[in-house]
Amino acid sequence: AMPVVSLAVRSETLSPRDLTTLVDKKIRRRFETIAGVGKVDLVGESKREVNVDIDPIRLTALGMGVDEVIGGLQSENVNTPLGRLNRNGSEFPLRVSGKPEAVEQFASMVIAQRNGRPVALGEVAKVRDGIEEQRSLALVNGVPAVALDIQKQSGANTVAVVEAVKQEIGRLQGELPPGTRIEMVRDASIMIRDSVRDVQETLVLGGILTVLIVFCFLNSWRSTVITGLTLPISVISSFIVMNFLGMTLNVMTLMALSLAIGLLIDDAIVVRENIVRHLERGKDHFAAAREGTSEIGLAVMATTFSIVAVFVPVAFMKGIVGRFFFQFGITVTFAVLVSLFVSFTLDPMLSSRWHDPDIDRTGRRHLVARVLDRFNDWFDRTADRYRSVIAWALDHRKTVIGIALVAFAAGMGVFVSLKSEFFSPYDQAEFQVRFLSAPDASIDETRGRLDLILREISVLPEVKHTYSTIGAGDAGTVRDGMVYVKLTEKKKRKRSQEEILGTLRDRIGQIPGIVPSFTEVGRMTGEKPLTINLRGENIDLLKRYAGDLKRELYRIPGIVDLEATLEHDIPEFRLAVHREKALSTGVTTGEIVRTVGALVGGQAVTTYEDEDGDAVDVRVRLPLPMRQDPSQVERLRLAVHKADSPPAIVPLAEVAGYSMSTTPSQIDRQDLTRQVVVSANLDGLPLGEAMKEVRKAVSRMDMAPGYRVVFSGEGEEMVESFGYMAEALLLAVIFVYLILAAQFESFIDPFSIMLSLPLSVVGMAGMLLLTGDTINIMSLIGLIMLMGLVTKNAILLVDYSKVLQSRGMDRREATITAGRTRLRPIMMTTLAMIFGMLPLALALGPGGEMRAPMARAVIGGLITSTVLTLLVVPVVYTVLDDAGAWIRRAWEGKPEVHG
Repeated sequence: AMPVVSLAVRSETLSPRDLTTLVDKKIRRRFETIAGVGKVDLVGESKREVNVDIDPIRLTALGMGVDEVIGGLQSENVNTPLGRLNRNGSEFPLRVSGKPEAVEQFASMVIAQRNGRPVALGEVAKVRDGIEEQRSLALVNGVPAVALDIQKQSGANTVAVVEAVKQEIGRLQGELPPGTRIEMVRDASIMIRDSVRDVQETLVLGGILTVLIVFCFLNSWRSTVITGLTLPISVISSFIVMNFLGMTLNVMTLMALSLAIGLLIDDAIVVRENIVRHLERGKDHFAAAREGTSEIGLAVMATTFSIVAVFVPVAFMKGIVGRFFFQFGITVTFAVLVSLFVSFTLDPMLSSRWHDPDIDRTGRRHLVARVLDRFNDWFDRTADRYRSVIAWALDHRKTVIGIALVAFAAGMGVFVSLKSEFFSPYDQAEFQVRFLSAPDASIDETRGRLDLILREISVLPEVKHTYSTIGAGDAGTVRDGMVYVKLTEKKKRKRSQEEILGTLRDRIGQIPGIVPSFTEVGRMTGEKPLTINLRGENIDLLKRYAGDLKRELYRIPGIVDLEATLEHDIPEFRLAVHREKALSTGVTTGEIVRTVGALVGGQAVTTYEDEDGDAVDVRVRLPLPMRQDPSQVERLRLAVHKADSPPAIVPLAEVAGYSMSTTPSQIDRQDLTRQVVVSANLDGLPLGEAMKEVRKAVSRMDMAPGYRVVFSGEGEEMVESFGYMAEALLLAVIFVYLILAAQFESFIDPFSIMLSLPLSVVGMAGMLLLTGDTINIMSLIGLIMLMGLVTKNAILLVDYSKVLQSRGMDRREATITAGRTRLRPIMMTTLAMIFGMLPLALALGPGGEMRAPMARAVIGGLITSTVLTLLVVPVVYTVLDDAGAWIRRAWEGKPEVHG
């Protein structure tokens, strides 16, 4: 798991061992007690250890085995209670105190008897107060440090955990020795805070733009206030459901509100505009409020419930995308319902009581009012001309339907041609360089390669600081290196993160002896976006197929940092026991394992209690110069004890031999089948296109039966999520139809309204093409949103046309009049939604590139669906009305069937 915080502790006064002791015993324990902290890993530590370096020559001379040394140490180094003594009503515990008080006293500890004399540990080993063999390393800007990688508990709030860590650092800093300081080198909350702040700014800016649109059309500050009150009430009321459902103010909930800012005012716009229209006819405020709200009520309810019908399926999608968008969908749904309630209660009430002299446009007018009067006069003239446009469309129905079909076909063609990916990449101002050194590399060799990488990174002017580790984490080895690179803020540098990565990839790729990999910080589904699994049973065949696949993928531009799990075998020496010789000499394989394991690998056999009462491991081992070559291991002597004879010394070379071999670096299994994982990063190539190219490459490979290739990681999640979103889209369309059918009490009329849905694809695809965006999770959510938004215009047209027909007007005139009358609220609500989403679409702040496709898709769909709806919906409404009339006549004209 990725740490949420990484801390580096450095000291100018303490030794590495004392610094490690301070960090391990005090600092780490303090952070482990913080609520929400799950695990704290120590990296680059130099832990204290009592080293018992065995002298094999002295051991052999005394006829002793390492088992005796270990047994003697364990039996002598004891401190245990023996019972209690009772005397005269008092009780005294009795304890044997056999543990030495100083490391130097271990040398005089008696561990065996030879020829009637005691053998001290110092005779067969050198005892020193040392440190553990270093298996990890941490550096900040190339300078060694002791680091703490802090992970949070599952479900804990990242920002809260980081804030608690910062507070603890402040408290600890005053308690540390002089010259010792704690630095925060990685902070996962920075991107979250920046993104939340950016979404908050877009929310406020979108609200301001939305209110300005309303003011431009209504040209009245009173009407603007009455309409605009819906925004704060709906947004603040959303916090109620967020609180009850345990949500937080995060990127998804705030993005939901910023996207919905245009929706929330729609109902109020339509209601207020209709009330103003009645006021302009000379009605008093009370009558205008009552009749205007009543007249438009059905249409407003239909539009609002259509939006609800879209966002409920979004909230309950399955998979990882469903977990992300649950809060999104619920927040929008509740906010829209509140806006409907406010539009039917507060807005009519204020309209009936608050007299608005601006409606009459009488008296002295200020400059802004005069400018807006001219704008509204121009709009009214344009709206009057729109009557003739509808009349022309009704007279040329086949032409209009043909234009709509051609536009839809073109839009679908563009939509299909768009590339696909899971999420749009965005500039996080941080990334990681992971690398593997050679299979036989030691920690010193890996450190040398790390220094070369840091040298290449240090020449980049955009780098703020680096944090490097070797062997970090539970599964880390001395071959595993990582460099975390923190860049300066996006607005303070000329190059993007992607451009910097391209430069660095070329430079680091020239360093020999490493397999580098560049990864984004905090990826949801793994370290690399493209993950391919080759599955089968034979490891050699899997390795061959992985090599063939890598050669094919190297030819594909945009696929970089290729890596396979089995491509580098680890060299190893293998001891083979000669069982017949071992049996004749009385040596067992177990004795060989115990002796060689303890002398070469080292064994912590007991503990030493230091000045602070903490346990320090006592490790038995050969000195480093005597465990560097397998021939040295062969020269080791084994002590053989037989019941009927004195101990004998047997050279290891007589009962075992070694050979050089290799072993796979790792063996993975999935679904009970072995697999090789080929992973890669993408440089300017969307994930969907990369997966298509991989499928083509696999089709050119000739694999044996039983071997197959499957995608996992981000590719698998993308395919699964797209499927869930298709289900949500289908459900949204069905729910919208059912709501419209219930509202209009007709099975046919909803089809004329829902024709807006396919017409929205035209603008969505065109906008994504113009902005260079892809089909991803965000743009698809935008498409689903459109299913609820674009029906609004058609509902207003069809609903008012039916109202006019119910008053005795013929269908053609009713349709034309409805179009003219509803043009203003249609344009107001559409522009309000567009301008409300505009700050999000511009991707101005940190992480905006990821969220922008959603707003862009909605804006594009709104533009084309509005333009086409104003022409096509009246035509389709009349066509379907004719079809419905023909069906009714045909049904009523059928002869009755008598049984």
